[in-house]
Amino acid sequence: MTQSAPNHLNVVILAAGKGTRMYSSLPKVLHALAGKPLLGHVIDTARTLNPARIVVVYGHGGDQVPKAFADAGVQFVKQEPQLGTGHAVQQAMPLLPAGGQTLVLYGDVPLTRPETLTAVCAHPHTLTVLTAVLADSTGYGRIIRDADGRFLRIVEEKDAAPAEKAVREINTGIVAAPTEALAGWLKALKNHNAQKEYYLTDIVPQAVAAGLEVLSVHAANEWEIAGVNSRAQLAELERRYQLEYAQRLMARGVTLRDPARVDIRGELVCGQDVEIDVNCVFEGRVTLGDGVRIGAHCVIKDADIGVGSVIAPMSHIDSMQAGPDCRIGPFARIRPGSVLGGHAHVGNFVEMKDVQLGEGSKANHLTYLGDATIGRNVNVGAGTITCNYDGANKVRTVIEDDAFIGSDTQLVAPVTVGRGATLGAGTTLTKDAPAGELTISRAKQTTISGWKRPVKKKVS
Repeated sequence: MTQSAPNHLNVVILAAGKGTRMYSSLPKVLHALAGKPLLGHVIDTARTLNPARIVVVYGHGGDQVPKAFADAGVQFVKQEPQLGTGHAVQQAMPLLPAGGQTLVLYGDVPLTRPETLTAVCAHPHTLTVLTAVLADSTGYGRIIRDADGRFLRIVEEKDAAPAEKAVREINTGIVAAPTEALAGWLKALKNHNAQKEYYLTDIVPQAVAAGLEVLSVHAANEWEIAGVNSRAQLAELERRYQLEYAQRLMARGVTLRDPARVDIRGELVCGQDVEIDVNCVFEGRVTLGDGVRIGAHCVIKDADIGVGSVIAPMSHIDSMQAGPDCRIGPFARIRPGSVLGGHAHVGNFVEMKDVQLGEGSKANHLTYLGDATIGRNVNVGAGTITCNYDGANKVRTVIEDDAFIGSDTQLVAPVTVGRGATLGAGTTLTKDAPAGELTISRAKQTTISGWKRPVKKKVS
């Protein structure tokens, strides 16, 4: 969901935390969920709101965070030292244009839905807080209201009285406020609390004192407001993300043999009647045409697979385009740059790299094809190798339409096999094979009489 920027919406993402419980030299917000850094999820969600500006506040980890998102089109400001959430937002204020509204997000809270944030930003002239009601509110700031249900303040757990700790409505930390009002509230913050920090939550009583209505939006799902502070929490959110993605796929007609055993680390676009078996991983952008079937334990990255094609189990595919009704695997490995025409077959223990395999062509067994252009209706026998590397450079092999390559053949590039040519089994081809002819290279077969096979010596 996308909305127009209301009065120039700004987004500030707080990403300065160390993540002590991650036990890692990598800043917490750079740990990956579904193949993308936590902060990347937050930035992508923020973009759906069409903001005028996105500012990321970083701190621990040096320049790792800005370097990781150098091309993200966002601005960075360093918080040093880290003196609390209010202090962090203060660092971003000089980068924000005057007027409009500012939304504060967190770099370690990756799964908040755009629809939820749109609701938070729906009233640009007031303070809006995203809250949630939890069965166990331990660890969160509590929302304190008056007898009529109006906002009074947010109290952090370490500062809460016993009665306040019993409150189940919690603060998620996500707020939206008029930018000019927010700037004034931040300047007035005090650190008179248990942690001696400047809390962003302390803007709430200031807004109340100013007579400004404080609104709240409730998150529909608990996982939307869940943050990551440990590897266990990261794993929990990974499973939640994957399950939500699986549910969306099934709602659009995809058959998943087990929704708990599929991983999408990017974008998966499926046509009708697609079937995906267990333990498959999809990375980057993968498109599966109508009727595609994916066998168990496949890893597929940045691929476009045509209508009716079948990927048999244990196949690894990276940056491939396949036409309709192709058959790939099992145990096939297709590396970047390969393009398969319709009805092509790539069988078990076949590896391909930067190969154009024409319509109806087949390489069914135990073969390496690298840097090759292969025409239509070509049969590549078992054990065939294109010798594409001369020790310094990659060199290309060309096999024209209707050629037949016998088993255990080596094609030493650069070499061309002409249209309709046949290479006898065991051929080592170092010169072009003429069209329509049989080419063969074999030493004369010899039998050595009296030769004895060596026997294993006994060890004393």
